[in-house]
Amino acid sequence: MDFNENKPIYLQLADQIMDATEQPDFQGGGRLLSVREYAGQTGVNANTVMRAYTWLQQEEIIYNKRGIGYFYSEDAQKKVYEMRREYFVKKEMPYLIERMKSLNISLAEFENLYNSLD
Repeated sequence: MDFNENKPIYLQLADQIMDATEQPDFQGGGRLLSVREYAGQTGVNANTVMRAYTWLQQEEIIYNKRGIGYFYSEDAQKKVYEMRREYFVKKEMPYLIERMKSLNISLAEFENLYNSLD
């Protein structure tokens, strides 16, 4: 896996795990790879994977069944959607709007561009 040096690796791993919730066949309650399996698959230290899993648990996206493994929460898909939407609206959209203003792109022009993507 290629990592972005501007974002902690554990958060990049968490993003990858959350990406699975956006797949059409995603089912809440599904089992995740063990910490060691995921570390081996991604080529990172098991402690880094554990940090990602801990962060995802704090966000209530996954949970641990002691001695069995980690699982997606039943509402993981909804939680990830809400988290990512909030991040987009608060962090990414202001930048987009400022860029549109600086490039003199009107809302009507943006709407036309947006609608042409369908």
